[in-house]
Amino acid sequence: MATTNARHNPKSIMAPHKNVYAHGVTVVAGSEHLYTAGEVGARPDGTISPVFEEQAEQLMANFKAILESAGMTFEDVVKVTTYCLKPEDIMVWAGIRNRYLGDHRPASTSVVVAGLAFKEWLIEAEMVAAKKR
Repeated sequence: MATTNARHNPKSIMAPHKNVYAHGVTVVAGSEHLYTAGEVGARPDGTISPVFEEQAEQLMANFKAILESAGMTFEDVVKVTTYCLKPEDIMVWAGIRNRYLGDHRPASTSVVVAGLAFKEWLIEAEMVAAKKR
């Protein structure tokens, strides 16, 4: 029986774009799951930078805090869904996200949207993690 989540990138389909995600992830039976709400780049005091890169960095720091509170790490992330306002920000986000993830590649979806709940928000993302206990 597998003890870690497995990534799936079949050779019969196009490889993940720039290898920044996995096409699919199998979660080990009996794993504890963590689902986040849509997180943004708000600092602990509620302020938010007007700069995309700073929001993305803070968003990842917020994800790290959530994971740690659940006894998990970025290695346990199996899915990330991201919403950005500008297409050109998707690869900027991917670079920031991948610094936190290292070689770990969860399944990932990035969507360009016309707007988010508040005009100050330039990015919002949600995450699913799973860890065998």
